[in-house]
Amino acid sequence: MTHMTIGIDISKALLDVATYPDGEVRQFANDPAGHKALIKWVAKQNALLTAFEATGAYHRLLERAFSKAQLAYVRVNPLKARRFAEASGKLAKTDRVDALMLARFAALLKPSPSENKRQNVETLSELVVARQALVKDRTAVRTRLHTLVSAMLKRQAAQRLKLIQAQITAINTQCRKLVAEDRELARCMNILMSIPGLGEVTVFVMLAEMPELGTMDKREVAALAGLAPITRQSGTWQGKSFIRGGRSKVRKALYMPALVAIRFNQQFKAKYLALRAVGKPAKVAITAIMRKLIILANALIRDNRQWSCSSTDRCGAPANGSIGS
Repeated sequence: MTHMTIGIDISKALLDVATYPDGEVRQFANDPAGHKALIKWVAKQNALLTAFEATGAYHRLLERAFSKAQLAYVRVNPLKARRFAEASGKLAKTDRVDALMLARFAALLKPSPSENKRQNVETLSELVVARQALVKDRTAVRTRLHTLVSAMLKRQAAQRLKLIQAQITAINTQCRKLVAEDRELARCMNILMSIPGLGEVTVFVMLAEMPELGTMDKREVAALAGLAPITRQSGTWQGKSFIRGGRSKVRKALYMPALVAIRFNQQFKAKYLALRAVGKPAKVAITAIMRKLIILANALIRDNRQWSCSSTDRCGAPANGSIGS
């Protein structure tokens, strides 16, 4: 028996919807009224799963509507969806084709339904994204300030820097308030802040971008963060392993904490030096420390305990020694 699946191609204004295997195609507006009509229609179809691509701002309200209606859905990585279409011989890319392809993707590959993000986690994620954009703006203005000659432009750049810093400070304050008001987020933050090398900014990113922490095994959490080495081998040829995919924001956030951990934590330092001693490049060794950090964070949250030294001579890092401005 073939169960019906639904695919949704999301654009700024429209939602193109298709079913598999019967191939029915519909279109709804990508606004609250359109979401309401879509949810009502989907509920009548008795579909096994609905699939749509993760498209940032355009899919969030739709995802929230599905969560509220308690309908099963899966967010599909756009790269995976495109490669599935190409492997299926579908080289054309239109909204209707993409919707049909997503419905078929859900039927044939049977991905696990996505977990609903809690409202506070969604809000924290939005704040983190806004903060990262402001940090990029601050860097750009600082760089431009060094090359300006006009006194007026220098004055405007300085004012812009002051405004950006005030906005970053306001976002930091709001993140703290949001976490403090949420019992689960507060519990996880207290645990993560106890790990040497992790600071407040890094923890905000981890909470927002990896709400699954504490629910996975070490292989799953490393793969989700994009820190699991991928083997390359064919016959007698053995290529270099590399990392790819995963949650890039988490991976970037863990880089500086890994450097801090290598400097202050004797366990991580010993691991780093051992990898360098056998000829591993510095970046490979640092990536291994990043992987150990995310695995440690997952284990501590899962076990509901804070980090502690295994012996007194292995301590030395400040609990919040991460760099995060």
